[in-house]
Amino acid sequence: MLSVIGSGFGRTGTRSLKEALETLGFATCHHMEEVFENPPQVPYWQSVASGEPVDWHDVFANYRAQVDWPGAHVWRELSVAFPDAKVVHSVRPDDAWWNSFSSTIGKLLSIHEGLDVPPHVRDMLNAAYEIIGKQTFAEQFGDRDKALAAFHRRTADVRAAIPADRLLVFDVSEGWAPLCTFLSVDIPDGPFPRRNGLAEFWVGLGGVPA
Repeated sequence: MLSVIGSGFGRTGTRSLKEALETLGFATCHHMEEVFENPPQVPYWQSVASGEPVDWHDVFANYRAQVDWPGAHVWRELSVAFPDAKVVHSVRPDDAWWNSFSSTIGKLLSIHEGLDVPPHVRDMLNAAYEIIGKQTFAEQFGDRDKALAAFHRRTADVRAAIPADRLLVFDVSEGWAPLCTFLSVDIPDGPFPRRNGLAEFWVGLGGVPA
């Protein structure tokens, strides 16, 4: 059952946040990486992409936290299904987010049909195109201004919908302190994780495309 819901877009440090939450005891944390590694997850997200109902308690039966797409797409539904869960909305400065997004997720959305990947990964990429490319960005994910408008709109929507005492708007560059205070856990030893750079993103997808 989810204790933490991540509403922020991919490329806002969500892979680092996943590792941080797991370090703090909120394991396992759902992330797109988890879907690629667990084929039985894919049909749930195909249903989401098609607008069909799913049982969120089934989807997240083995997870205590969720960050990144595809789960971030349904943050409203998750906030209702798991009313005791806290919401962490990950953010990043505009230029840093756009530069990272356009060279990773944005590029993947543009070329996913030509990739040589396992069938379940292909199915998930097709679902992700519907969820992210169409429903989130209206297929304008290659336009910086329009992508950033969607990015800002998500933050505004989350702030409007989630009570302040249930919400942390968080930049991973802030480190452990605000996250641990919000979740009422001790700050662990060691630095805050820094994961999922450009090369790491493309591992398993055939490497960084030319």
